[in-house]
Amino acid sequence: MPNLECRMYEAPFPEVETAVMIQVKHLAELGAYVSLLEYNNIEGMILYSELSRRRIRSIPSLIKVGRQEPAVVLRVDHDKGYIDLSKRRVSHHDRRTCEDRYSKSKFVHSIMRHLAETLHLDLEPLYHRIAWPLYRNYGHAFDAFKLIIADPDAAILDSLTYDLTETGPDGQEVTKTLPAVTPEIKDALIKNIRRRMTPQPHKIRADIDMKCFQYDGVLHIQEAMRKAEAAGNKDCPVKIKLVAAPLYVLTTETLDKDQGISVLNNAIKACGETIEKHKGKLVVKEAPRAVSEREDRLFMDDIEKLKLANEEVDGDDDSEEDTGMGDVDLTKTGVGSQLSVTVFGLDERDCTAQLEGW
Repeated sequence: MPNLECRMYEAPFPEVETAVMIQVKHLAELGAYVSLLEYNNIEGMILYSELSRRRIRSIPSLIKVGRQEPAVVLRVDHDKGYIDLSKRRVSHHDRRTCEDRYSKSKFVHSIMRHLAETLHLDLEPLYHRIAWPLYRNYGHAFDAFKLIIADPDAAILDSLTYDLTETGPDGQEVTKTLPAVTPEIKDALIKNIRRRMTPQPHKIRADIDMKCFQYDGVLHIQEAMRKAEAAGNKDCPVKIKLVAAPLYVLTTETLDKDQGISVLNNAIKACGETIEKHKGKLVVKEAPRAVSEREDRLFMDDIEKLKLANEEVDGDDDSEEDTGMGDVDLTKTGVGSQLSVTVFGLDERDCTAQLEGW
């Protein structure tokens, strides 16, 4: 089995005063032991005094086992491998920078790991020959991968080489410069990068309440819905559906999130102008925003539940037998001829005669 363990960066240890992503492993008497996720889970420690700038009242409320968050490196002992970190010294800028870098590095790591697993190769040599040179040349391997997607024929991968030292027949060491990326590795890597980095369309959704109580109000609402859908275009087609009156949902899918939000805003505006022209009302419940697949799936499940709840269930109507009035003593009811008229459909004179006959 190939060895799939390797740190994300070329340096074996982080530099002092840099923010790194850590995961809390367990809590001890003096501090918390953590793993440095970008450095193949080497161990570090955060003293409890470095948890917060404020007075610490409860340690579990400040740090929890399993949590991932940035921490600043205070000291590194390269010989013993000890790393001291601080949570309280992480600035807002450090946090954002660290989270962005870790997100990209984790993405690169998943691609390199998949490449090693697919070709049955050790991961670290692939990092030595491909990933770490891309980090050096392009600032981050993630940025190099984006350039590869834009132009697969570019010499980004072909320009990578590595030195191989061998012992010749005469016993002398000979160093050869070889291509770092073989055709097999290049094909598998580009295929994986393209599959993982091809832009996926964003799903944009907005929720509105729309009412119109005028004559032909339903027709006016349908007209407003057509106006909303007409506001879409080829790249951002707009759809509007009834969820449960008066709630409607507008959706579109596009590669450009900002354009999708703008198109839905225009659709809501066109829909509102149309319905207000007929003295109706439109209220935006949720402004246009990008939704994840999970959010969209949960929303569709809610719609299905509403549909099922509104469907007529057998037995809802005509579930009780028409037993009529049964045996009624009209002399004790106090309803007189009005009851007889209601039951028998007779006029008052016939009813009076009928009662006298009873």
